[in-house]
Amino acid sequence: MANMTLSVPEDLFKEMKSHSEIKWSEIARKAFEVKVRELHWMDETLSNSKLTEADAERIGHQIKHGIAKRTK
Repeated sequence: MANMTLSVPEDLFKEMKSHSEIKWSEIARKAFEVKVRELHWMDETLSNSKLTEADAERIGHQIKHGIAKRTK
């Protein structure tokens, strides 16, 4: 198994150290696995998409415009 070094904010590290009974590396490993599965799903989904980046931009602008109208 490969090793990885992570940096976390000092306050988070202190909180983590106060719970030494938790296997933090296992928590991180599971989070990485979940994210990789999500990325694989997204890649598979997008590989069949006919939308272009320009289409996505246009739709995004329309959604933002619609939300802005409703919140006024």
